[in-house]
Amino acid sequence: MSSIQSTHERLPGSLILLLAASAGFGVAALYYSQPMLGVLGPDIGASARSVGFVPTLTQLGYALGILLLAPLGDRFDRRRIILVKASVLVLALLGAAFSPSVGPLLAASLVIGLAATMAQDVVPAAATLAPEAHRGKIVGTVMTGLLLGILLSRVLSGFVAEHFGWRTMFMVAAASIAFIGVAAARGLPHLRPTTQLGYGALLGSLADLWKRHSALRRAAFAQALLSVGFSAFWSTLAVMLHGAPFHLGSAAAGAFGLAGAAGALAAPLAGRLADRRGPELVIRMGAVLVVVSFAAMLFAPLMAPAARLGLIVASAIGFDFGLQAALIAHQTVVYGIDPGARSRLNAVFFSGVFIGMATGSALGALVLAQWGWSAVALLGAVSGLGALAVRMWPVAVKPAVACGSAA
Repeated sequence: MSSIQSTHERLPGSLILLLAASAGFGVAALYYSQPMLGVLGPDIGASARSVGFVPTLTQLGYALGILLLAPLGDRFDRRRIILVKASVLVLALLGAAFSPSVGPLLAASLVIGLAATMAQDVVPAAATLAPEAHRGKIVGTVMTGLLLGILLSRVLSGFVAEHFGWRTMFMVAAASIAFIGVAAARGLPHLRPTTQLGYGALLGSLADLWKRHSALRRAAFAQALLSVGFSAFWSTLAVMLHGAPFHLGSAAAGAFGLAGAAGALAAPLAGRLADRRGPELVIRMGAVLVVVSFAAMLFAPLMAPAARLGLIVASAIGFDFGLQAALIAHQTVVYGIDPGARSRLNAVFFSGVFIGMATGSALGALVLAQWGWSAVALLGAVSGLGALAVRMWPVAVKPAVACGSAA
């Protein structure tokens, strides 16, 4: 198969679909376990506290993979990295499916998180393959696949676990990744490495990229702030719905993922607008939509329960739409900074996003316990305003970078 660094022609639709599916199925592996913990623990004789470490170790593995493995995409052929990670992910998912006790399951969960970072190799690969004039659109389409994987994985795993068992879900997940691996081996072109740095120097260059590029710092800070509100909402939603006046179960909270999935439609639209009008406009519009959507939820206590629930659904669609639009536009900025360092830039950027998500989860639980759901909505609005302030802060005018993005 030929080696491709970049192309000036339109990418085939089948290749874009393959990239989107690879990102979506890869990242979905992180979230399958969450709705299944209630049935998983009793089946293997593990305490609720022990099985609670399953998603924790999966997320920890993913965070470590972003920092320690994602930069390798600049040093080696990303196609090879994706195929290796897909193979490891299949084995880890099968290991989880056949775990006889909680110990092996926890070990498999950590490896699942590490290998699921194949999604973070797919997105820079899409940015490299995409012609410059359509980079935002193509990255947005691939990100739609990734975001749908995040949002719909919980719905799917809850259904499969309830009707066929939790082990079946892990086996289905392994089969899906095996299918993606075969398709990637046949359809994904080779991508030449862009650096010959050793592993230590490669990791050390992350700090250098952070210091040298203000556009990277602004993107990471702003998207991290937007992620605070997003994570605070989704990490406290089930608790809020369980209490008065709704008294809804976990299935209802999982169904909200469908509302969030509607927001994923923002990705390709935001990419096209970023290509035409520049990413800065899209980022600011996304941040404003996040602020307005969270602020609207402050009026929920004044409404009847049915109307309040409708407002929360509409607001979830709104802020998710805004956050995804800003994310795609920020990626357009980041991937245009240095084409030879896209994997490392991606690692730094998503480390900031991950920090924002973790912070939002912790703050969301705290403010919900102390001041109630309105405080969670206020937290989301304030964090959105913070992101908007970062993007509005004056910066020195610099020459446009490769993809025409704002600094």
